[in-house]
Amino acid sequence: MNKTHVIEHLRFALEAQLTTAKVAAKTAHDTATHEENIAENKYDTLGLEAAYLAQGQAQRVNDCYKSIELFEPAFNEKPTDKIAVGSLICLEDDNAAQKWFYLGPAAGGLTVEVKGSTIQVVTPEAPLGKLLLDKHLDDEVSLTIMGKNHEYDVIELL
Repeated sequence: MNKTHVIEHLRFALEAQLTTAKVAAKTAHDTATHEENIAENKYDTLGLEAAYLAQGQAQRVNDCYKSIELFEPAFNEKPTDKIAVGSLICLEDDNAAQKWFYLGPAAGGLTVEVKGSTIQVVTPEAPLGKLLLDKHLDDEVSLTIMGKNHEYDVIELL
């Protein structure tokens, strides 16, 4: 796995999220300020609901900008012998199935495809992210999800 390619894909995905959020915010703003949404009586709340939606979409745009800003230092982190924010990690389970993760500062759950492999962003606040922090190559990670225990080995650390 080439970490530089993964970082480029993550940058593109973050920019795509921002673009989508901007379009949604513009649409919500246009709806909220459209003349058809002016309240005709005190029970007509369509305009108010549209305004709340526009506010939420504007906050989403701000969150996207913040994520992009937080990722830049992580993208420039030099590889170390222990997992930290900015690490690209491959975990392998007992069945030899491999899963790739990027420990990012934000945007947990974001996934990208790189050469047939899915890389998922996990944050230090997530249960898996907490377990991965400060682990080394060949360490074991044990995670319980819905009462079922999952064992993983750290097989690659970039």
